Amino acid sequence: MTDLPSAPRARDLGIPFDGEPGRWNAITDVPGLEVGYATIVADDPVVARTGVTAILPRGKGAPGVPCAAGVAVLNGNGELTGRSWIEEAGQFQTPVAITNSHAVGAVHRGIDRWLAEHDPVTAAQWMLPVVGETWDGYLNSINADTVTPGHAIEALDASATGPIEEGSVGGGTGMNCYGFKGGTGTASRIVRSGERTWTVGVLLQANFGSRRELRVAGRPLGRDSKAPNPLESTDWFERDTGTAGASVPARAVAGAGSVIVVVATDAPMLPDQCRALARRVPLGLARTGTTGSHFSGDIFLAFSTANEGALASRMGHGEVRVEQLEHVAWGSIDPFYEAVVEATEEAVLNALVAARDTVGREGHASYALPHDEVRAAFGGA
Repeated sequence: MTDLPSAPRARDLGIPFDGEPGRWNAITDVPGLEVGYATIVADDPVVARTGVTAILPRGKGAPGVPCAAGVAVLNGNGELTGRSWIEEAGQFQTPVAITNSHAVGAVHRGIDRWLAEHDPVTAAQWMLPVVGETWDGYLNSINADTVTPGHAIEALDASATGPIEEGSVGGGTGMNCYGFKGGTGTASRIVRSGERTWTVGVLLQANFGSRRELRVAGRPLGRDSKAPNPLESTDWFERDTGTAGASVPARAVAGAGSVIVVVATDAPMLPDQCRALARRVPLGLARTGTTGSHFSGDIFLAFSTANEGALASRMGHGEVRVEQLEHVAWGSIDPFYEAVVEATEEAVLNALVAARDTVGREGHASYALPHDEVRAAFGGA
């Protein structure tokens, strides 16, 4: 992923952000972490605008080594598999993937197959893949079973470090955000203390928010945008549900959708500290305007790649084992909270800036946030 063409990101359009980004301003700034995509764009035999995003916390070389982890939820109209085990044991030990709402099973099975080949010791015991979803049925033929286990394997095989694509790629291919074209976004922040540094990275699949809500650095760019907004202004949902012309049509709700946010850090964190990081994600989302919709699944996973080899859950040990974990002191954790909030805000705007106008099934169109409107608001060139 190191030879990507240069494309503008949010800060290139003049948007001011707090904090110090990492080298690539991406979740892959966390050492060893890899991201891969499978992007599905086709018009035959059905219109497909979908895909899979895969995250390997420790890379392909250590896919089954556990990470301390925690989950938080803003609104629960969504799915993240493996959540019960994370809440029970404070860790997970599989890749993470994000896809569309109706492809969770296929992606889950694909991760199982991939792990059986690449980490047979883990696969011989049990696997609880972590798979999140958001709904892309406005642009994508979501009930056509377009995503297969093979696409999850493709995304895992493609995983790499370095700069990564954003916008209409991977699981974000068919997503919409704030009534604009949405998708995949990422950002990172560096936390410094004396001679030590750590990285906090965020990757999210943005499919949430109503047009009137979007604010960029406090400015109401959504409400004032001249871009068309057929997602919220046409009767596509009434036509889909067969209620067009009915006395009480089934209207699409502005702001319905979801957002899955993955937070990664190489700082040593306890499971409860990971959960605390995940709880800060909504503060970053709120900076972009969302108030959280009843019809949105807003689920957040945070994990630490430190303490490698600890928190393992393996069968076959006859004796009681004792482990030790290094962790950031609770009284020193605030800079990491700041990093999560800052990187989350920028990742949302990176997803919006990277997206492009897209036409999907039944001619449904989704228009990108106009770059000229952003530049005009912030005096960018």
